[in-house]
Amino acid sequence: MARGIRLLVLDVLKPHQPSVTALALGLSELEGVEGVNITLVEIDRETENVKITLMGDNLDYEKIASTIEEFGGVVHSIDEVAAGKKIIEESETPQDRLEEY
Repeated sequence: MARGIRLLVLDVLKPHQPSVTALALGLSELEGVEGVNITLVEIDRETENVKITLMGDNLDYEKIASTIEEFGGVVHSIDEVAAGKKIIEESETPQDRLEEY
């Protein structure tokens, strides 16, 4: 039986306040969320661009996006999503190796 969305990686723009720690705690309280990582990608005078990785069973994207908005953020893109019984590691392809040159 499928378990719904299990992994989400989001590109998010947020103001400096509330802090990333407050946002992480807020997201971690959502039903189905087992873990949250937030990585600062870029910072300017008024905003922070962060990568948010969430893992769990049956993640609800709409509730996650709504919570991010409540904290003043906006989702720019969904950069990765995994669903099903298990998370599959991404495999390297010949095209990936071409990017090294």
